[in-house]
Amino acid sequence: MKATLVIRNICEMATPLGSSSRRGSDMGKVHVTADAAIAVNVETIVWAGPQSEMPRIEGPAPEIIDAGGRAVIPGFVDSHTHFVFAGFRDEEFFWRAGGLPYMEIHKRGGGIANTVRSTRSSSLEDLVAVGAPRLERMLELGVTTVEGKSGYGLDSVTELRQLEAMKILDARQPVDIIGTFLGPHSIPPEFEGKPGAYIDFVIRDVLPAVRRHGFASFCDVFCEQGVFGLDDSRRFLEAAASSGFDLKMHADEIVRLGGAGLAAALGATSADHLLKASGEDLDAMAAAGVVATCLPVTAFILREDYADARGMIDRGLAVALATDLNPGSCYSHSIPLAAALGILYMRMSMEEVLTATTLNGAAALGLAAGRGSLEAGKLADILILDAPSYRHIAYNVGMNVVGTVIKRGKVVSVRN
Repeated sequence: MKATLVIRNICEMATPLGSSSRRGSDMGKVHVTADAAIAVNVETIVWAGPQSEMPRIEGPAPEIIDAGGRAVIPGFVDSHTHFVFAGFRDEEFFWRAGGLPYMEIHKRGGGIANTVRSTRSSSLEDLVAVGAPRLERMLELGVTTVEGKSGYGLDSVTELRQLEAMKILDARQPVDIIGTFLGPHSIPPEFEGKPGAYIDFVIRDVLPAVRRHGFASFCDVFCEQGVFGLDDSRRFLEAAASSGFDLKMHADEIVRLGGAGLAAALGATSADHLLKASGEDLDAMAAAGVVATCLPVTAFILREDYADARGMIDRGLAVALATDLNPGSCYSHSIPLAAALGILYMRMSMEEVLTATTLNGAAALGLAAGRGSLEAGKLADILILDAPSYRHIAYNVGMNVVGTVIKRGKVVSVRN
């Protein structure tokens, strides 16, 4: 066996296994190996198992990393973020905390429109500059793959600029970025009261440009009462699918509109939020293999009821957990906080949380065949924790226990 890197003296290696999402009770089946080792050749894992059973290394001597009796897990996959945006909305955080209703915040010039104004006035260089430190902080927390959405331009030029910024950032730093076009995130002032006309514009003018530039893998829509209803959401997503994009949805976050059922009918890769999704629509998602992405930090900040992750798992769904980093409802990229909330308020087990933030996060991006677990043939995206067990990810509530981040077989972050 050839190897360029060997990690040895691992107290506990914990990982889900498989090349697709883990559903239902399988989410709790995490493989834990004591006294383990991992061998990597260039950027691919070639061995992960008991140290005493590791095959002999042939050829040049590999780099050796001594885990020092610490735990090792796969890199986190944050499958839902809005990390490229300009400006802040800190005043809204305190308005909300004081009980100000959303419509009153909107009347004061807040909400998504606030971020749209700032983002439209920002150059490509500005957006790259604000995105880079956010990615650096994600990497320190162990995020090795992240999804990033547009949606703060609501026009052709700025939407493309957001997505291009992600392409540039993807090439400049270690975290893999998966771009998602979220043109139908809100109704811009130019189309106020005319959501159907805005969808027509997006389909006719913006979607072909996104396809032509190759800036995005997915298309997403905010399917919600007062924003984009089921018919407009379906029109956009069907046009996106016809253009070769995979599909995602913001579904049933505020009211039970039926977005989860639409995601199932269209074969979306994931449907996200799902706080108000019906049991019938969740069953349809399970049957269609749609990943349910839950965003507990957003519910925590908005003081809303959490999505019923326990019920989803018991229905046989694959659940992913993501942060929803955005400037309004969730200015946080804390995977550790999402993990703790999953256990404390969503009744998930630690094993289910580990699966939800690694392999199922990868599945929510269509990437589970090549990452999200520690097994031969997968990308060497590996975290060495400053802890003896993977359970410390949630036990250290909201705190970072990631010591060393290895991305594609290279050490890219070490926390002193």
